[in-house]
Amino acid sequence: MIELDFAKGDGMIPVIVQDVDDGAVLMLAYMNELAFNKTLETGKATYWSRSRNQLWVKGESSGNTQEVHEVLVDCDEDTVLLKVKQIGDAACHVGYRSCFYRSEKDGDLAVNAERVFDPSEVYKK
Repeated sequence: MIELDFAKGDGMIPVIVQDVDDGAVLMLAYMNELAFNKTLETGKATYWSRSRNQLWVKGESSGNTQEVHEVLVDCDEDTVLLKVKQIGDAACHVGYRSCFYRSEKDGDLAVNAERVFDPSEVYKK
């Protein structure tokens, strides 16, 4: 049984998400114990949405799911690295492949990637 240290982060641990094929860092999310166990049980990346205060299976709204291929745990057992197969074009909810689509340039943020979908079309309510 894996016992992660959820207490350090008030019940949450950060999760770095990396593409299993090319190593690109796709996103950072958070898991509580329930989300971690669901991820292990289903093989689908499941996080805790801090804004909605509920479980969030990646891609349940957009169709851009994450199939977990490997789960790595850091030395302090308080951070997880998921290596995933990104199913669909993007991990980022604003339409980019990676949430890290901007870089610092002369004190500002510059977009360094192409948007792959229009969020207003994908997240119609």
